[in-house]
Amino acid sequence: MHIVIGLGNPGKEYARTRHNVGFDVVDVLSEKLHISLTKNAMHGLIGEGLAGGEKVLLVKPQTFMNLSGQCVTELVAFYKPELTDVMVIYDDIDLPLGKVRLRASGSAGTHNGMRSIIGLLGRQDFPRLRVGVGQKPEGWELADWVLSHYQTAEDRQTQFDAFLRAADTVEDWIKNGLDSAMRTANAPR
Repeated sequence: MHIVIGLGNPGKEYARTRHNVGFDVVDVLSEKLHISLTKNAMHGLIGEGLAGGEKVLLVKPQTFMNLSGQCVTELVAFYKPELTDVMVIYDDIDLPLGKVRLRASGSAGTHNGMRSIIGLLGRQDFPRLRVGVGQKPEGWELADWVLSHYQTAEDRQTQFDAFLRAADTVEDWIKNGLDSAMRTANAPR
């Protein structure tokens, strides 16, 4: 089983904001893999299905970003996957808009959702797929930046293309493993 967790904030006011990149990628995956997210359980919106002959769980935590670890730890405790089979997708202000990066493990950096997950799991050795949202402009507060919408049609298209690449990366990970997915996601563009 592969568990794919996209981080974001529930509620219409947060839809399509920079901080909801994880939700947006899971939505793309939901369409591509024909897995509907219809089950409310373990503080998340969950969909179960198959991809490449593998059971896949798509998850959008409903705890708000800073408490994402609550949902993730409940999922891990219930399904008991190897952490190498759990991927977390989230926004990264240190990557340019539209860049996608996949790592096998690592720290939370400045991301509060990842801090929550790592803090409650007590481990950081699980794959994470970061989608760049760009650094905040001068004069902006960080919270205002990540909770803002994309400013131009070009930015929206750049980010949508990144969501498609991220979804392809997740599919590659499910079907071919982490090394293959990392080569694809991290290739220069």
